[in-house]
Amino acid sequence: MMIGCASPSGLSDRHERFRDRAFLAALLAPLPRDVLRRLRLLIRPDTVVRWHRDLVKRRHARACAPKRRGRPPTIRSIRALVLRLVRENPSWGYRRVHGELTTLGITIAPSTVWEILQQEGVDPAADRASTTWADFLRSQAEALLACDFIETVTLGGRRQYILAVIEHATRRIRVLGAIAHPTANWVAQAVKNLVMDLEDAGCRLRSLIRDRDGKFPELMDEILAEAGIQTVLTGIRMPRMNAIMERWVQSCRHELLARYLLWNERHLQYALREYEPLRGYPMY
Repeated sequence: MMIGCASPSGLSDRHERFRDRAFLAALLAPLPRDVLRRLRLLIRPDTVVRWHRDLVKRRHARACAPKRRGRPPTIRSIRALVLRLVRENPSWGYRRVHGELTTLGITIAPSTVWEILQQEGVDPAADRASTTWADFLRSQAEALLACDFIETVTLGGRRQYILAVIEHATRRIRVLGAIAHPTANWVAQAVKNLVMDLEDAGCRLRSLIRDRDGKFPELMDEILAEAGIQTVLTGIRMPRMNAIMERWVQSCRHELLARYLLWNERHLQYALREYEPLRGYPMY
């Protein structure tokens, strides 16, 4: 007998050793004396007794061990139903989902619903129900305008201010004008021309996003309000609230203002008229 050798059935050395010890422990009592005398050359009787004791302990532990540990896994169809309810009803929390499942006759604990949402990375109901600024812009894109001033300097050293407007839905750019001193009357007239162009084009816009620059007069907001367009002010030092307009401003600076030598205001207006239709739609 070879103790610890691998068996032809493919058992590991550890399992084979356990089997050998159990076999020896079972044969200890009925073995003849001559066989016991031979076994003394390999093992001691105390060792066999210890093996037998360990064997009894393992059998007792297996007999007393519970057959099932922990909760059973949640049925896949129930997990899919929980995720569907949350996806279609963003304002529902895990307790509301548990109540709906109970109404459908599905027995499940509220903690199980919470655990499913946690494993799938679903945010709490308060975070899912809130409307972010990006969600607002996407949902209202068809009715949004945005405007901003762009500052530049000509070769003559004269500072110029460009007033531009962009439509969120089509990304169409409208350059309203460029001037060295944008007075309130000049801005108001530029906005009036914009309103007339929008009416002629049949555009139904309801909001215009702009920053809190002092060059925008109150008369501008009044003209827009008469046309049914509400002015939406961005936060202080928060250009990302007007990200689409800021993106076009960056493109205009990089592709036009920083690349060409603009002699004067007239040359600037000509360059803007040529550049406007080229970047009337998004580059990204």
